[in-house]
Amino acid sequence: MKDLAPVASAVARRPIVFPYIPGLLSFREVPVLMDALAMLANAPDILMCDGHGIVHPWRFDIACHPGLLTDLPAIGVGKSRLTGGHGEPGPDKGDWTPLVTAPKDGGRETRLGSVLRTRSEVKPVYVSTGYQVSLTTALALTLRCTTRYRLPEPVRLSDKLSKAR
Repeated sequence: MKDLAPVASAVARRPIVFPYIPGLLSFREVPVLMDALAMLANAPDILMCDGHGIVHPWRFDIACHPGLLTDLPAIGVGKSRLTGGHGEPGPDKGDWTPLVTAPKDGGRETRLGSVLRTRSEVKPVYVSTGYQVSLTTALALTLRCTTRYRLPEPVRLSDKLSKAR
């Protein structure tokens, strides 16, 4: 992981069979993700998903689902807040603040994830555990995988690859 150069990539396509329903995105996207994972010669060490893990109204989003199905550790890195509340992290790279349940989510504050500044003075990302990874590890990996862009390289490159024709 010294240079973050991709080791392998795969693109899978399939017809959409599950409609878009807010809160159930993983049921729409995970089947094609599983197809792409099956195309790889070697399984990845960890899944870094473009979306949330337990930072979800039902505590189970796109980073949880494939982790559970494959038994691979997984973390979620979301671009926007889906649920919970938080203060503003400090202005520097590596600054973070807890993302906690809002009163509407159950009445008591529970830490769901972290709001992480991946670059100084840039909008933060939302990091959460998905499957078999601690939040401390998820934060450390997200920072280690972030270079000159706001998003960590695995998320940024997969987004770019998904849009290529």
